[in-house]
Amino acid sequence: MDLRKIKTLIDLVSESNVAELEITEAEGTVRIVKSVPAAAPIAAAAQVHHASPPQATVQTHAPEAPPTSSNSNAAPTVSINHILKSPMVGTFYNTPSPDAKPFVAIGDSVKQGQTICIIEAMKILNEIEADKSGTIIKMLAENAQGVEFGQPLFEIA
Repeated sequence: MDLRKIKTLIDLVSESNVAELEITEAEGTVRIVKSVPAAAPIAAAAQVHHASPPQATVQTHAPEAPPTSSNSNAAPTVSINHILKSPMVGTFYNTPSPDAKPFVAIGDSVKQGQTICIIEAMKILNEIEADKSGTIIKMLAENAQGVEFGQPLFEIA
């Protein structure tokens, strides 16, 4: 599906009362869902603050991974730390420019609302803010590498 067509659909959904739109064509399926208001519960999703109309999210359907089976008696590993996930598809950058120092490093304390990385999407640099105060435990994305919607970026304790 043509990117201009997808952008037009996103704009139409953003400006209307439609909350969700799914279109299937020969090239594939595109699903556009309006972002939920900040007052609604959001499970580990970062908020990108803009002075523009509500943002829409584009999701393409990918085949689901087959379920894994575990024959061992070991308990699954569960992280009690917060995982900050990518709110969009794009290129992850942990520095504001190639020769600058990183926004954050492992062991740094961050405050909610503090910029911790940038995701470039369609030639637009989107500052991603910490959605929880704490300490950076792990960086789960590589600098200048592509990230997917919902992909873990940071582990915050």
